[in-house]
Amino acid sequence: MRYLMRVAKALVFTGLVFAGVAAYADDAPAHVTDKQLSDAKCAIGMEKFLPGDYFYCLGAQNYGTQHIEAAQRFFKEAASWASKPAQYVLGIMALNGDHQPMNRPLAYAWFTLAAERNTPRFVQPRDTLKATLTKDEATKAEALLADMRNTYADAVAAPRAERRYHDGMASLKDTPGTSYCMEGTQDFRDLAQGKTQPSCPPTAQIVQYVDKQANNVFEDWTGHVTVGALQPAGSP
Repeated sequence: MRYLMRVAKALVFTGLVFAGVAAYADDAPAHVTDKQLSDAKCAIGMEKFLPGDYFYCLGAQNYGTQHIEAAQRFFKEAASWASKPAQYVLGIMALNGDHQPMNRPLAYAWFTLAAERNTPRFVQPRDTLKATLTKDEATKAEALLADMRNTYADAVAAPRAERRYHDGMASLKDTPGTSYCMEGTQDFRDLAQGKTQPSCPPTAQIVQYVDKQANNVFEDWTGHVTVGALQPAGSP
């Protein structure tokens, strides 16, 4: 079986943002450079809202700089916060033998977790790989899944991620004033070039951005409830 997709393309396929534009499926370019991955901007302030989104971004950054062990660690952390893109990328890495022995049962286990919401772009690669598994590989995959579901399945990871999202959004409501400075939104590379952020954006703008990212993280999961617009503390 030919490799389904190179990891760099998979990262774009699953929704990594470049220059403010999320690419999916047909929009994914044929070639993604290490520099594009390493230049992904990951704001640490997002960790208090959407850890799956933040750690997925760190995984991509580290993959781009060829820190593969760190990339895998961050992707696994993102996967434990219900990031289906992270689970899919881990499957691609296992299938391709990317800086690790090729492991088709492990790849299928990750693909199965990524596809549990029946999102078409994750279902197709799962089914394609399943059709080629030997009986022994399928048995090994099921054994892996029995253990991995305890950490990565939506039944465990998604409610945990949803609680973090709601707690973070509630903290925005209690933030004094009408603006919010999210930690890490000013990139150190910009600071080194003398580029500074003139002011913190309105709280409502941050809420809108986080909600948009949350819709990506919780895509096709029926348990997600978007918080929507919040009134900052002190508003009439």
